[in-house]
Amino acid sequence: MSTPPQPEGNPQRPYSAPHSSQAPGPMMPPPPPPRGGGCGRVLFVFLLLAFLGSLFLNFILGAMSMGNLTDASPKVSEKFYSHDKQAEDKVAILPIEGIILESDDGFVKRAIDTAEKDKHVKALVLRVDSPGGSVAGSDYILHHLRKLVEGRKIPIVVSMGSIAASGGYYVSMAVGHESNTIFAEPTGFTGSIGVIIPHYNVAGLMKRFEVADDSIVSNPLKKLGSLTKEMTPEEKKIFQDLVDESFAHFKEVVRSGRSKFEADPAALDKLATGQIYTTEQALKNGLVDKAGFIEEAIERAIELAKLDPEKVRVVRYKAESSLTAQLLGGQSSRFAGEQAELKALLDMTTPKAYYLAK
Repeated sequence: MSTPPQPEGNPQRPYSAPHSSQAPGPMMPPPPPPRGGGCGRVLFVFLLLAFLGSLFLNFILGAMSMGNLTDASPKVSEKFYSHDKQAEDKVAILPIEGIILESDDGFVKRAIDTAEKDKHVKALVLRVDSPGGSVAGSDYILHHLRKLVEGRKIPIVVSMGSIAASGGYYVSMAVGHESNTIFAEPTGFTGSIGVIIPHYNVAGLMKRFEVADDSIVSNPLKKLGSLTKEMTPEEKKIFQDLVDESFAHFKEVVRSGRSKFEADPAALDKLATGQIYTTEQALKNGLVDKAGFIEEAIERAIELAKLDPEKVRVVRYKAESSLTAQLLGGQSSRFAGEQAELKALLDMTTPKAYYLAK
């Protein structure tokens, strides 16, 4: 049998017959680009789900709270901070950090109760590092701090961290008219004396996508602040009156904690524009007393309480997981965090006044 001829140019490669195949067909055209408005649809769906699902989520959160499914309420423990670890007399550091939420039986309230019951606590240092929060939550903390001062007759000194603005500044007024009691870190921010009721109007977006709000109400004002409609002049006036009343109360509280502004209210009016101030600016305008760190605030608290610096124990209150949270490990903590996030989402759909730096 004769060997088939080898192809030229590559004598080492065995010959193979060409494969029969059909000619490639025409290429398919690329899919058409998506229609415009994709971002608008995503935003609309998010807002609509938040709005329509708020009642359901609120019900679930309420059930979890009533049923105490996680028992994740923060407990309060002490951690030694400085000075004499064996001393009986104590200065307690109470941290107020992050967004101040609604009044509840949370960590700050429990820490205040702990200080009130502990007769060895002779002074309190508020470590404020907060941009503020709700009007009700800020006032709740201030109320109980003042109650502690009146009941125990102990001094309060404030140490401001990176930011102590709006509601953070509001709770700092627990110091009263005692001099040299508000210390602010040199690079911190404070002030932002003002009130805001956030409102978002998606009526135009709903009209674009032909979505109607068919809510049944007992009175048109029952939908006051709804996301799904534009505000009427009457509704705007109602909200403005609420803001003005809360703002007047804010300035009254500042005057109760700053003797300079009690003597000269006009000076406070010039500063209470919602503006945030640096420590240097705040010091110049009388919003704070000293530029300094927490160590200076502690020494001032020891001085006001007439304690011996060599015989005092400085402790810091901290949140401690409950027994259930410890048994469940990180699951309970994550679940509690998810609850807080859901509550924050619900707050977006509810018109509410805030002492909050924006």
